[in-house]
Amino acid sequence: MILKPHVAINVKDLNKSVVFYTQLFGVEPVKVRPGYAKFDLEQPALNFTLNEGGEVSGGLNHLGIQVKSTEDVLATKERLQKEGLATFDEMNTTCCYARQDKIWVTSPDGHRWEVFTVLADAEEKSNKSAAEPKQSETDCCS
Repeated sequence: MILKPHVAINVKDLNKSVVFYTQLFGVEPVKVRPGYAKFDLEQPALNFTLNEGGEVSGGLNHLGIQVKSTEDVLATKERLQKEGLATFDEMNTTCCYARQDKIWVTSPDGHRWEVFTVLADAEEKSNKSAAEPKQSETDCCS
């Protein structure tokens, strides 16, 4: 049996979102229909769909893509910036009980995506040593 997670999100403007997710994932959607688009990703293995309309702000905290190394994080940053997307770095930060290197990018609907690598396990939930420490424990990974 092959498992592939499926994530479906609501978006306000399908065309803007298709452009953003094409840039983020580096591939075109496999299907676009009125009010709908589907990305069938191999890396990471994911069936990701966009549905135009509905509530976009629900209880979703953030989304992420884990990569193998800091070099992969930086390569993704460079690729996204070449596509015209603004990124925010968090290098050598402690978040969610792990020391990580990561970047953040935000979709047209405000969905925050992190591209990250785990450097080491950590005993604390949030950052105590980065240049911009978190304001509270609830700020971790958000």
